[in-house]
Amino acid sequence: MKAVSLSEYLPADVQDSLVAFDAPKPGPRDLLVAVKAASINPVDTKVRRNGVPESGHRILGYDASGVVKGVGDEVTLFQPGDEVFYAGDIGRPGTNAEFHAVDERLVDPKPHAISFEEAASND
Repeated sequence: MKAVSLSEYLPADVQDSLVAFDAPKPGPRDLLVAVKAASINPVDTKVRRNGVPESGHRILGYDASGVVKGVGDEVTLFQPGDEVFYAGDIGRPGTNAEFHAVDERLVDPKPHAISFEEAASND
């Protein structure tokens, strides 16, 4: 899965402040979501200031909406094709990615009356 992360904490206007890399695979209770929209909030700004990431990469973004593309072996609440929105887990990779793995227990069905962009900004 391709994603965008920071590998060292640099100001946002520095050319290599964000880099592309391959993100980890989903777990047994995870949904694999094709991200259609992700929002930026104050948590993203605070995380950027924290020092060098231990793993070498830190994907920002915690609020997102998208379409479920795959499910882990233990998932019971969603299936591929479901439109969803959520605020992710700050301890896991964020939503600034093509695909995002998120625990199904943090996810809600996206209301049909709102767009993906509106859903991502209202978590």
